[in-house]
Amino acid sequence: MRNRIANGEDEMEKRQPTRATKYNVANEQKKEGPGSEFGSRDNLAKEDASAEEAKAPAVPPWIEVSTDRTYLVKPTDVGHVLKLEIQPCDAKAPAPNERGVEETVVTSRVIPAPTPPKRNLVPIQKNDAVEPGTFTVMSYNVLADVYCTTEMYGYAPPWALNWYFRRQNILKELIQMDADILCLQEVQSDHFEDFFQGELAKHGYSSVYKKKTAQIFSEGKYVIDGCAIFFKKDKFALIKKYEVEFNKAALSLAESLVGSGGSKKEALNRLMKDNIALIVVLEALDSQQRQQPQQTGKRKLLCVANTHIHANTDHNDVKLWQVHTLLKGLEKIAASAEIPMVACGDFNSTPGSAAHGLLTRGMVDNNHPELQIDPLGILHPTSKLSHPVPLVSAYSSALRRDNRLLESEALERLRDRVDPRMAEPIFTNCTKDFFGSLDYVFYTEDTLCPVALLELPGEKDVRAKYGGLPNTQLSSDHISLMAEFQWGPAAMNGY
Repeated sequence: MRNRIANGEDEMEKRQPTRATKYNVANEQKKEGPGSEFGSRDNLAKEDASAEEAKAPAVPPWIEVSTDRTYLVKPTDVGHVLKLEIQPCDAKAPAPNERGVEETVVTSRVIPAPTPPKRNLVPIQKNDAVEPGTFTVMSYNVLADVYCTTEMYGYAPPWALNWYFRRQNILKELIQMDADILCLQEVQSDHFEDFFQGELAKHGYSSVYKKKTAQIFSEGKYVIDGCAIFFKKDKFALIKKYEVEFNKAALSLAESLVGSGGSKKEALNRLMKDNIALIVVLEALDSQQRQQPQQTGKRKLLCVANTHIHANTDHNDVKLWQVHTLLKGLEKIAASAEIPMVACGDFNSTPGSAAHGLLTRGMVDNNHPELQIDPLGILHPTSKLSHPVPLVSAYSSALRRDNRLLESEALERLRDRVDPRMAEPIFTNCTKDFFGSLDYVFYTEDTLCPVALLELPGEKDVRAKYGGLPNTQLSSDHISLMAEFQWGPAAMNGY
C-alpha cells in the first residue's frame, strides 16, 4: 500500500506540516506464496529468484503521495492503507524550526466511494412529428453545506455529510443525467464559484447564478445559498436574465400596507425572508431548432424560471405571496412575447396547497384553509390570486393521460410512485422529520409537451440502512426531477 503526506494549518496560531503516505502492497505480495520442501527443484529456483530480488532496489514499504495541507482520496487509493503524519509547530515561535511531537494516524483500507443509483428517463408518449426536437430539464435542490449538519441529519454517517464527498456524488448524478438545462437550488455561493461553475463547464454548460439576499458567517467567511441555471452551450444561448428578489417586492408591499393602516415593521418582519428567483430567456440553437417549414427563420425561445420558496409552514401566506409575485413576473414576460415556459424549483409547498393550486390552476379556492391565516391581509380579496399563464406539472399532467401513454413496466413503476389523487411524486424530500413532495417541474401546456419523465425512487430505496436522505448514495435531502419536452402542445404532436 502507499502512504500519503499533507501539510495542515491550525487556525491562526499553529501550522501542522502533514505527511500522507500509502503502504505499498508489493511488500505483502513478496511474502505470499506456497511453501516447498527444502532442496527441491522448485525451492532451488526460488532461491535463485530471491538472490536476483536481493540485487534489485528495495521496494519502499510506504510511498509518499502528498505534502499538501489537505488530501483528497483518489480512485487509485482504493485497497490501500493511508497514513497521515502531522508535526505541529508554532509559527510565532522565535525558532520557527522548533517542532512538537509528531502524530500519526493510519486508516483502514480505502473502499470505493458509493455512487448514486442510476435512474432512467421513462418514455411516456409517442412523438409522431416528422422531425421532432426535444430538450431535457432537471430540477434539483442539492442541499447547501451550511445546512448539512450532523444535528439535522444525525442518521447519516458523518463522512457522508462532508461537502468534499457530497459534491463529487452530486456531480456524478448531474453528469449521469446529462440534462440540457439544470435548475439547481441551495447552491452555496462559494461552491458555485469554486466547484459547480468550473466542473460543469468541463461538460459543456454555461451558467447564471443568483444568491439570496442575506448571508451567513461560516468557516471564516460570509456565504449563502442561491439558485443556479446551467444550460448546454451547444444547444442554447442566453438572451436575457431576470433576477427576482422577494425582499424588494416586500418593501413595496409594506409601504402600501402602511397606507391602509398596517404596521410597516410588522409587515417587513413577516415578509422579508431573503428568498429569490432566477429567470432566463434562452434561444435554441440551429441544431435544436427542428421546426416545421412554415416556421423556418423564426427564433425559438424558451423561458426558464428557477426558485426556492420560503420553507416555514407557519408562513403559508408568505409562500403564497412569493409564488404569486413570481407568477406576475412570468405573466409580464408572456405578455411581451409568445414564449414557451418551464418553471422549476423547491416550492416548499405540498400538492393541494394554496401555492400548488395557484401554479397549476391559475387560482386559489376561496375556502382554502391556508387563506384563513392572513395577518397582513395580503391574500384578500382572493380574486387577485390568479394568473393567466397556462402552467401544469410535468409529472401530474402527463401521468393523467392514461389513454395516450406508452405502456411499459417502467411506466407502471412510475405510476406506483405518484400520489393517486394528485398524480404528483409521493415524495421529493425524505428525512426523519418530513416526507412528501416539495419540488416540481411546471411547463406551459399550450407550447410544450412532456414525452419522457425521470423515474422516481421508492421510499424503501431511500430509507434503506440510514432511514432517509441524505445518505451514502444520495447526497441531498431532496431527489432530482427531470422531464424531456417536445416543442409544441400535445395537440400539435398527435396526442
